Amino acid sequence: MFWIFLLILIALSALGFVGARALARRRVAAAGGRGHSRPNQHGYYALVWILAPALLVLILGGVLSGPISDGLLASGAPAEVNALEPMQRGAFFDDARRIGRGAAPLQIWEAPLSEQLPREARRAVQIDRILALGAGVGAVILAILGGLWVFLRIRPELRARNAVEAWIAVVLFACSAVAVLTTLGIVASLLWDALRFFEQVPVTEFLFGTKWSPQIAIRADQVGSTGAFGAVPLFAGTFLIMLIAMAVAAPVGLFSAIYLSEYASRTTRAVVKPVLEILAGIPTVVYGFFAALTVGPAFRVFFNTIGGWLAGGPLDGVGQYLLLVQNQMALVAGAVMGIMLIPFVSSLSDDILNAVPQSLRDGSYAMGATKSETVKKVLMPAALPGVAGALLLAVSRAIGETMIVTMAAGLAANLTLNPLDTVTTVTVQIVTLLTGDQEFDSAKTLAAFGLGLTLFLVTLALNIVAQRIVQTYREQYD
Repeated sequence: MFWIFLLILIALSALGFVGARALARRRVAAAGGRGHSRPNQHGYYALVWILAPALLVLILGGVLSGPISDGLLASGAPAEVNALEPMQRGAFFDDARRIGRGAAPLQIWEAPLSEQLPREARRAVQIDRILALGAGVGAVILAILGGLWVFLRIRPELRARNAVEAWIAVVLFACSAVAVLTTLGIVASLLWDALRFFEQVPVTEFLFGTKWSPQIAIRADQVGSTGAFGAVPLFAGTFLIMLIAMAVAAPVGLFSAIYLSEYASRTTRAVVKPVLEILAGIPTVVYGFFAALTVGPAFRVFFNTIGGWLAGGPLDGVGQYLLLVQNQMALVAGAVMGIMLIPFVSSLSDDILNAVPQSLRDGSYAMGATKSETVKKVLMPAALPGVAGALLLAVSRAIGETMIVTMAAGLAANLTLNPLDTVTTVTVQIVTLLTGDQEFDSAKTLAAFGLGLTLFLVTLALNIVAQRIVQTYREQYD
């Protein structure tokens, strides 16, 4: 029913646009052909006043119909239904709506609730229809009244253009406000539950503790019964994988950008650059499969082979260790993540190098410098702030990656900087803590919000630093 009324509103808006434009033309012609706004702007003025308030009523009706319907159902429900717990009563009404739509209920209800279910289903259908019909009819009536009001106001001196531009400004402000309010909502939700977590776990233990074991034991005498929430192993794992990823992405991406910007022909650039950027469109879970099924086994065979060569000799201890290397390790996750970040670094660095004024290149060549000397002593120093900003943005992207680490580095919270060990990161632990049924009163679940707040602040700081660097660079070369 919502879509029927929406189509009616669109049709009324189209008619209002055409009618208002024609009426404006006639009245402007009758006044001597001079008017403040063009006929099309009068049409848009009518379209806005017909569609916007009516559409708002229709959307509010759809949003508020659920709570209103629940209240009406509860007010007329039998005593045995109202005696249920709030969640059970909501599930009962949901099943009643499902039966009213011809679907099967999600739960099996015993008598006398099973006997009341068909009756409540009929009531739910009637209430939902009445509410939807009321919202739709109210929206149509409001659209008609808005159209009549606009048609009475149309005259040559009407400032329709100013009114339409004011509406556009309101829409643009609302879109901007959505982004700001979303960010504030994310920060508020993280901060609220993170503060609840820090009421149970001291901040110093969380930031400087070296043991991460958030599970809550069943018995009081069980090991780890109180849990351990030292996040240093998570920070170390995140830092280690990020370093490995940037060790792959930074040189490869930067050298690719230099080649495409300074050395490649137009034909080569037109082919290589799109192919390189295809890597940016591959889902991270595909990179995870690639790491787990291809790169991990290849690295394991490589290190096991080296360990076999070293075993039994002066470096027997190193050889025995390399023989124990498995598929999951920080090196695998970091290497594959670096491959994922190559197009990110390459594309940004290429744009930054191309933004360096051509006069700097020409001056270098005029002094007798070769192309490589120009790149090393002119272009890179000039583009260094922008390249640094691109690398910081890539670092923030690497810190927030989850799927590759989960599939290639494991879940063990080891405090190590050895790239051949299994490690975990902050994002992986957030996913682990919030997977399945959780109690949001326990420190185990609330720890995810403490980790999320820490990750948010670190990523925000990196993005701010990167944006400041890029802004400085742009101001210098605009």
